[in-house]
Amino acid sequence: MDLKERNQKIIDAVIKKSEIVCPGSLALIGVYGSFMTGDMHEKSDLDLLAVINDGQGRHLGCAFLQDDLLVAHDIYCTTWEDLENDAKYGHPNISKLMDAEIVYCADEKYQERLTQLRDAAKELLSAPFSEEDYAKAEAQWNKAEHYYTAAMISERMSDVLAGAGGAVYFIENAIAMLNKRYFHYGVNRAYEELDEMPRRPEKLCERIENVISADSAASVQKHLTALMKETAAVFRDMKEALAAQDRPAAGDGLTGTYEEMYSNFRNKMYRAAETGNRHLVFMTLVSSGAMFSEIASEADIDRYDVWEGYDPQDLHKAAKAYDNLLDGYLNEYKKAGLQVRHYSDIEAFVLDYQPKDR
Repeated sequence: MDLKERNQKIIDAVIKKSEIVCPGSLALIGVYGSFMTGDMHEKSDLDLLAVINDGQGRHLGCAFLQDDLLVAHDIYCTTWEDLENDAKYGHPNISKLMDAEIVYCADEKYQERLTQLRDAAKELLSAPFSEEDYAKAEAQWNKAEHYYTAAMISERMSDVLAGAGGAVYFIENAIAMLNKRYFHYGVNRAYEELDEMPRRPEKLCERIENVISADSAASVQKHLTALMKETAAVFRDMKEALAAQDRPAAGDGLTGTYEEMYSNFRNKMYRAAETGNRHLVFMTLVSSGAMFSEIASEADIDRYDVWEGYDPQDLHKAAKAYDNLLDGYLNEYKKAGLQVRHYSDIEAFVLDYQPKDR
């Protein structure tokens, strides 16, 4: 029996069982995976999209081993809700929805429903890259960071590999979504598809190969760190490009920021230096760095590194360095045509701040 004949027997068996056990539950059957992409071989299993209308359709699910060919099959039931979620493109593994060849349809309305879901997904994929798209890709990246942490704090090789495996999986997903693509060909041809994506680390697949080829926990961690750093840079560049698209005029995003940083941080730095409060210096720089990042997301400014002058052994030096940083930031006000608001004393402020009598 050839593979095509074998596949048809499986399909026919699913249809026949649905008619007996759960009539009306089976909406359609599609074939995806290696038999759709042309990558099948003598040990290939049949990947079926069996869409069911209700819970009774789950009786069609079955996993079994075919002893004569030493191959296993998994007949997995998919609900319409599953396909609706795939059509929202929350992950890049949607070839089952997009590429399956329909070989059985109980009613034309089911084909129409599937077509509508495919069209919805195509519309999402073809639209210009947006903040919402970035958020979806970032969700996958955040999962990669979670597994990266697990790999880096582990010591046993098996634990490190488990963490690295999760990180690599979600890095690949994140890159696909950063390019608004989905995987057509599965894991077997993942490198081929990843190499065609423009938004990616230059040597992405080589970096991944380095991770999975490493022969010690330390080596896995070293190569995984390199992969994470390069992927993070791609995300950072994309985020900056998106921010630049919607960035308002410089003055709109800068007004009052120098005064606020002077108020919130400058005197804290000097007070902490005078009292030897290293923790206060450190956390003040954390807060200041976050504010600089927030400003940069709203206005086109130069890069300001709050940590460049940090010296845990010389807090006065750190305070002076922060003062110099603020002096440099005044250039942003000049470029935007802004003036720092100064008052000689509180009376002068009150006089200017309060509404004038009419």
